[in-house]
Amino acid sequence: MQKTKNGKNYTNLAIEQKENSEIEIKAEIPENILSEYRERVIKDFSKDIELKGFRKGHIPKSILMDKIGEQTIIEKQASLALADIYPNIVMDNNLNVIGKPEVIVTKLAPKNPVGFTIKTAIMPEIKLSDYKKIARSVILDKTEANVSEKEMDDVIEQIKKGAAINKSKKNNLEENLKKNGEQYEKLELTDDFVKTLGDFKDLADFKNKIKENLTKEKSIKKREKRRAEIIEKIIKDTKIDIPKIFVESELDKMLAQFKDDVARMNVQFNKYLEKIKKTENELRNEWKNDAEKRAKIQLSLNEIAKKENVSVSEENVKHEVNHILEHYKDAKPESVRVYIETVLTNEKVFQFLENQE
Repeated sequence: MQKTKNGKNYTNLAIEQKENSEIEIKAEIPENILSEYRERVIKDFSKDIELKGFRKGHIPKSILMDKIGEQTIIEKQASLALADIYPNIVMDNNLNVIGKPEVIVTKLAPKNPVGFTIKTAIMPEIKLSDYKKIARSVILDKTEANVSEKEMDDVIEQIKKGAAINKSKKNNLEENLKKNGEQYEKLELTDDFVKTLGDFKDLADFKNKIKENLTKEKSIKKREKRRAEIIEKIIKDTKIDIPKIFVESELDKMLAQFKDDVARMNVQFNKYLEKIKKTENELRNEWKNDAEKRAKIQLSLNEIAKKENVSVSEENVKHEVNHILEHYKDAKPESVRVYIETVLTNEKVFQFLENQE
């Protein structure tokens, strides 16, 4: 590819800093650089266009040009050139860009430079609070989790109720909830009955395992409560100019999760919106503060991981990615990988913070 006198494939570059760590890039593609893409564009169109009397790929150039039009060719040339030039601008100016750029062609005419504006965001400067000191200040409740008899009874009742419903389904007795209730009332906890529910030796083993699970759940809740307190205090005094792209990304995730929750209730999302009398945009506006907070938390965790050289092994990442892809065949591997790396790294960061005794 040809270069201009300064060794670049673009001219008249201007980069302006905007709010929320966003930047606006303005530049031009010289006509001699743009012309290098012309034959490639014509060749690509020739492969796809069908014209009566000619074989695909063998349409004479003059006829093909009349069919496509000069403006369409220039637009495609500009598109291909920009795809090559944008990474060069990023590297030449050491821009730590994030997200998908918004590209606007501002000037496009035959035998003239192409003017363009690119709006994007850069990784914001993050001024972390004293996260180690904060982590040490949040004391873990080390008292042993206590499981009450009522909590045990409630879980057992739910298990009995679920077993009664499943039994009704097998026997095709789904006429009404009353029969399910009758089945539920008649169920008695015996050694033989609990063996049908899972890998239990007897009734005593069944109750012990329920207690173990409830104790474990309570311990996890204690840990999660401490982690939430730690990160809340960390982000309180952390300074970040959060790019809109991060907030929008979090809103996308929140909306996707919400749609999944609604779908699990066997309700169409549009019908649900009609029922609550809200639009998708109204929901996003309501969630904006939460999305900003989630973005700030993730950016803070990323920065701590960077400062403390926290990383996860490739072996662990691949293992978890493969596990998810086995169950979700349509998932995009690259998206799953980003998700897994984030989850595993966050876990290691929290473990690091918890060990600041």
